[in-house]
Amino acid sequence: MPEHPDPTIVRVDLGSRSYDIVIGENLLAQIGERLTPLVKRPRVFVLSDETVWALHGDALEAGLRASSLPASVMTVAAGEPTKNWDQLGQVVNWLLDAGADRDDVLLAFGGGVVGDLTGLAASLMKRGMSLVQVPTTLLAQVDSSVGGKTAVNTAHGKNLIGAFYQPQLVLADTALLKTLPERERRAGYAEVVKYGLIDDADFLDWLDKNGAAVLRLKPDAIAHAVAVSCRAKARIVAEDECENGVRALLNLGHTFGHTLEAATGYGSDLLHGEAVAAGMALALRYSVRLGLMQGQDAERACRILSAGGLETNLAHLAGGPYVAGDLADAMMQDKKARGGQVPLILACGLGKAFIYSDADLSDVSKFLEQELNRS
Repeated sequence: MPEHPDPTIVRVDLGSRSYDIVIGENLLAQIGERLTPLVKRPRVFVLSDETVWALHGDALEAGLRASSLPASVMTVAAGEPTKNWDQLGQVVNWLLDAGADRDDVLLAFGGGVVGDLTGLAASLMKRGMSLVQVPTTLLAQVDSSVGGKTAVNTAHGKNLIGAFYQPQLVLADTALLKTLPERERRAGYAEVVKYGLIDDADFLDWLDKNGAAVLRLKPDAIAHAVAVSCRAKARIVAEDECENGVRALLNLGHTFGHTLEAATGYGSDLLHGEAVAAGMALALRYSVRLGLMQGQDAERACRILSAGGLETNLAHLAGGPYVAGDLADAMMQDKKARGGQVPLILACGLGKAFIYSDADLSDVSKFLEQELNRS
């Protein structure tokens, strides 16, 4: 058996804007070769964060040099607070100062924060320059790097300034996950579990048995988890690119989760994946409250998340204490909220998520108060 098997290719089918997600180990060595068909002049612009660049910048530059592609690099501070309007302006000005144009490639080299920031900058640069995503976290490899959602946060809420802008290539090198802190790995695992909860009960069963191997980055297990997740997202994005329907299912746990992140100021006390895990637990238990789902199914999902080291009890969640009324009020800042109601992604069973279009925020507030008093 070869030391490094051929990578898995997942196609995102969007007609003339279709692109590949390449999944495998040690892909940075091939990056120049894979970028060559996309570049029209011998240079690549790279946006990364300081942590990722210190760990993997040399390897990326070596992969680019192998194909005679010099890199112009900008690094930003790591962490969610970087994803803001002022930082976006600095990135765009860097590109303009360097003479970047629509024929150039802008490469995102980092996790979800860098991917979102880079993608939005690429969409704005002279009405669109080529974008390549090289995600370095589990969360980004299975979720945020795929599908074209780009955004920055504001004081009013998360991801309120953004655009749909697809990359031309996603390169998911699973070897990069070996330097990922365990907490970040677990946070990314929440998004993996999400795909099972949405519409793939078989995958959820597989994760119930193999989740520990995924988190230990066992080669076969992590490759399978990333590939299944990317295929699920690619299928949904191809069906509903701009979230007019079924793509909203990918927000399972996110309406609650974004509100929790806002309550903590998007800081390091609560990572995005941790908030999503708690948000999914809340969405499933709220489904039980409405009589849509059996309690035993919701609790099984919570056990799977807990086995991955993710907190599902709001009363014990990092970043608290939380206030139910404040959380419900913050949900009104969701871009889809209207007239005291907000659409939630709920479920009528494991692998059976659906769009519940008119959740009553006064009832949600009562539910959150009960959750805060759970033992």
